[in-house]
Amino acid sequence: MTTFADISDRLAALAVEVPSWAYGNSGTRFKVFGSRGTPRTVEEKIADAAAVHRSTGLAPSVALHVPWDLVDDFGALRRYAEDLGMRLGTVNSNTFQDEDYKLGSLTNADPKVRQKAVEHNLRCLEVMAETGSRDLKIWLADGTNYPGQGDIRARQDWLAEGLAEVYAQLSDDQRLVLEYKFFEPAFYHTDVPDWGTSYVHVAALGPKAFVCLDTGHHAPGTNIEFIVAQLLRLGRLGSFDFNSRFYADDDLIVGAADPFQLFRILVEVVRGGGYGAGAGGAGDVALMLDQCHNIEKKIPGQIRSVLNVQEMLARALLLDTDALDAARQDGDVLRANEVFMDAFYTDVRRDLAAWREERGLPADPMRAYLASGYQEQIENDRVGGTQAGWN
Repeated sequence: MTTFADISDRLAALAVEVPSWAYGNSGTRFKVFGSRGTPRTVEEKIADAAAVHRSTGLAPSVALHVPWDLVDDFGALRRYAEDLGMRLGTVNSNTFQDEDYKLGSLTNADPKVRQKAVEHNLRCLEVMAETGSRDLKIWLADGTNYPGQGDIRARQDWLAEGLAEVYAQLSDDQRLVLEYKFFEPAFYHTDVPDWGTSYVHVAALGPKAFVCLDTGHHAPGTNIEFIVAQLLRLGRLGSFDFNSRFYADDDLIVGAADPFQLFRILVEVVRGGGYGAGAGGAGDVALMLDQCHNIEKKIPGQIRSVLNVQEMLARALLLDTDALDAARQDGDVLRANEVFMDAFYTDVRRDLAAWREERGLPADPMRAYLASGYQEQIENDRVGGTQAGWN
């Protein structure tokens, strides 16, 4: 039987990247909400991300978004982050907000628009060279709303061509990660709607191209852990965007809707070699949050999220794989399920609190953050200027 002491050292490998945009204003398609203390600059976003890492020890890097996080000197931004104990991580491109992209970006029927989208992603590679980032993440809003609106097959050809042009400019230590989403904002067809489409494109590109799995980007009832297992088996799972959803892509705190699903996903991550060092290509899977905190405070929302990932990872590591394998070998369906559920129902909260204290971290990161005075400080200091946000 696996005990918490057995998994203590393995837990130390957990690192969850937080997104810069999680600290800015966000909302629904009807309104973006403002709040006191919202960052006005990318430096203030990084400072807030550093507050999450100080409280949890789990979030040593922050993902950037271009153009939302554009600065004149990314080298200086990198040094600023490092002074706060942070790394600059994934660079996310944006080809969905310019007027030119109304009918698509890399899949637009106009070759000038397609080239503009390619050049934007190439600019992101330049940013990555300055920040030391490894991954360029591409998410496309491309698709159509009506039958007949676009040539579905031609759009796939244009997508392949554009991705290949970007891929050709990757350095040896850079990767391209292609995200998928089954609908929205296109409602008839989406150009990269599922893991299979993303996989087809990245497999054609070469060994430095991978799939990004956003846990909120699936149809209801989708078995996400099967997709995780398959992509790990194929060596093409590059990263996660962790969030939670109830009806559609809500970008809610990970584990909020279905903690059991998060547990099942992490079981497959561990089983497939996607967690921890020394697992080759599969072990390079990046765990990242992709969430917007519309009505709750931003920093506590991120703290809760990374703690949820840690808790479900601990339960996944506690799974008695020997007993599980034996039950499976015997064809004992109920026993196999019992072993699986025993791990999920294990309450690890006190063990994790002690684990954190042993490493000089707060036993209760949420309470420690609230007691730190940081929230009050930023609300008092960040007066005036233009608050950051995605509108």
